Order: sequence, then C-alpha cells, then structure tokens
Amino acid sequence: MNVRILPSTLRGSLAAPPSKSLAHRALICAGLANGESRVQGIAPSQDLLATMDCLRALGAQIEYENNTALVRGCDARQAGPAELFCRESGSTLRFFLPLCLLGGADMRLSGSQRLLSRPLSVYEALCRARGWSFEREHEQIRVRGRLQSGEYSLDGSLSSQFVTGLLLALPQLSGESRIRLIPPIESRAYIDMTLDTLRDFGVQAAWQSETEIVVPGDQRFVPRAYTVEGDWSNAAFFLALGVPVTGLRPDSRQGDRACLPYFAALDRGCATLDLADCPDLGPVLFAYAASRHGGVFTGTRRLKLKESDRGAAMRQELAKFGVPVEIGENQIRVGCGLRAPVGVLQGHNDHRVVMALSVLCLKTGGVIAGAEAVNKSFPDFFTRLRELGGKVEEHAVDF
Repeated sequence: MNVRILPSTLRGSLAAPPSKSLAHRALICAGLANGESRVQGIAPSQDLLATMDCLRALGAQIEYENNTALVRGCDARQAGPAELFCRESGSTLRFFLPLCLLGGADMRLSGSQRLLSRPLSVYEALCRARGWSFEREHEQIRVRGRLQSGEYSLDGSLSSQFVTGLLLALPQLSGESRIRLIPPIESRAYIDMTLDTLRDFGVQAAWQSETEIVVPGDQRFVPRAYTVEGDWSNAAFFLALGVPVTGLRPDSRQGDRACLPYFAALDRGCATLDLADCPDLGPVLFAYAASRHGGVFTGTRRLKLKESDRGAAMRQELAKFGVPVEIGENQIRVGCGLRAPVGVLQGHNDHRVVMALSVLCLKTGGVIAGAEAVNKSFPDFFTRLRELGGKVEEHAVDF
C-alpha cells in the first residue's frame, strides 16, 4: 500500500493506543494462569495476533473481541509437539522460546525470513551448552530440551527480550533461579515492565543487585482482570506533531516516555541523546531532529537489529528530504534543513520508519510506499491521522 500525505495542520487530541509491550506480557501471563483472565486493551496488531496464536498452540483458549481477550490459561509444561507461528514479531519469538523448552517436546517456531535473521545467539548458546537441540531451518527454528532452574548469565547489552523470555518460564520450575546480566545493561525499563506484570499475575521475581535477578521456583500464575495502559511508543509520533495524547501514565515503566524531554531538548538545539534504554524512539527522534536543529544520538548499535536496519533506513529516506545522516558504530548524527522529499519514500517493511516518515510528510507532503507496515503495531494509524485533520490518501497500488 502507498499513501500520499499532504501538508496538514492537526487539531484535537488523541486517546493513547494500548501499550503493545505490556499487552504481550499480560497475554502471556494470562495464558499461563490456571483459570480465566480478562485482558482489556489488546489492539488487533499483527504482533499481538501472533502472540495469541502462539498461546493457542501451547494449549491456551482465547476469545478475542472489541480489543478484549478472554484467556483460559494452560500448563505449558504439558504442551506436546507444536508449531508456533510468530509472523514478524521479535517479542513473540523471544518470549516464547524458553516456554517451548518447559516440556521437552519437539517445538517449531516459524516466522518471516527477516524475523528469523534477527539475533538469537543467547538462546542458541544456552541450548548448545546444555545439550538441547536448537536447529535453524528455512523460516523455522526447531528446539527440544527441558529447561531447568539454576543460574543463567546473559549479555546485558543485547535485547532485554531474552531476559523477559526466561522470566516468564523460570518461575514455573522447581528450585530457585538467578539471571546474571553482564554490564552494560540496556533497556532495563523493559525488564522492570516484565517484573511488574509478573507481580500483577501473582509471580514474584526481583532484582537482587544492579546486575542480578532472583526468581523463586514452584510458582503459578494467577488469573485476573487486567487493563493495558496507554502506549508511549506509538503516542510519540503524535506528540511529535504537537497533538495532546490522553491516557498516558506519567509514572509508567515504559522507557519511551523519555520522548517528551527528548523532544524538548531537540527544540532547544542540537542535543545529544542516549537511546540505549529507548531504541524504539530512534526513527521518530531522527525525524524530529531533522525538522528542528539536528541531533546526536548515542546507544544506537541495536537499531540495525530491528524490523529494518533503522539507522540505515532513516539515512536513506532523510536524504530525500535533503537531511544528511552520519552513522557510527554506536552513534548517529542527524542534520537539519528539511525540505519536500525528492521521489517516493520507502517504508522498509518497518512500522516505526513509516510512522516517522509520516510525521515529516505532514509538514512537507510526500508519498510513502510500503505503508502497510503500520499493521504490525498500529493498524489504524492513518485513520487516526485523518480524524485529526491529516490529509492522507491510501492506495493499494502505485500512483
């Protein structure tokens, strides 16, 4: 799908969409509980549909309607051989892989080629070290083994999703476990979100020190009613346009609530900002900096491991707006001097790149190809823009 966006002035306010990150965690906790939970605030994004499908593959029963999921949980330790289709959701793949090791059955996790090319070295090394099977096949990973309680050491500079995956699985085993993170630890806020959600569903795990998490064993998830809070990650694209967004918790654990002070810093000048704890803000902050005074962004090495290489993707697209971008090993420098883009912009099959480019096109006008990528996390993104006065035309084929 291509979209044509004309320069527009937005009016009104927006109710924040529910947090995708928290929805993943709440759905999985509900899916592991003995009883029925009601989880409200589940947007029909491709990532969350993938998580619901994977829970069903493990034996959970889910009825989903009007952004609410009624979930009757299962015992993942009793799951037989199954295939879990993760679509393009990195969170789903990394959260479920340890759950697939609870029962010792032959489990297959499939998804897009881009998804399975994303790093899984933490889990692969874990399986190899313990004699479990971990095999990569075409658009599929096959694992077989039985997860055990104990001590696990992980590189803290890699994705926090590996930590969350272990935190979801280890409490169900007999015996205490410890997760030791080798500094530097990035995206700590996402780990804290996981710990909070575990507690909401009756499971205890806690930081013992700055680098170690203790996970008691023999725990069971407790069913409950849960409402997902508003999403700072997707709200950031509207906040960048000056649209007031309601339903956001100022005390949220979400690392992306840093968008407000970061936007303010870029308004004041060419600021230097650290993205280590909020990498998903990269594309929208690059776009915002390009429309202001430029900016320097550190902690960017993991951006190349997302749905696209986000630094390279934004450099390619911002060049069409006349804005230079320099990429270093762990730093990205964005220039300024925004003008109307030359040629058609490309979405790079990345929802956050498409939404960041939309922010700029509302100022300059432009055409974005591959705009359907927003379905991954925010399927009604363009509808919301139009409701606020954005001039957006969607076309199924090229103009």
